[in-house]
Amino acid sequence: MEEHEYPNGEITILWKPKLCTHAAVCVKTLSKVYNPKDRPWIKTENATTQELIDQVAKCPSGALSIKKIMP
Repeated sequence: MEEHEYPNGEITILWKPKLCTHAAVCVKTLSKVYNPKDRPWIKTENATTQELIDQVAKCPSGALSIKKIMP
């Protein structure tokens, strides 16, 4: 399955577009990070790692997930 990675230096957000139901929870929760009109559409530098983790946990489809970056 196709997967896109968006790292911030501490974690990587993984996005699986085929799972996305476009509920827009991500956009509504962290609009400074998620903007479907921009490329790349996820800008992890616009939020703290904890804000990103908390938001990804709210993704209803599971299209967004977190991968920890090993030091």
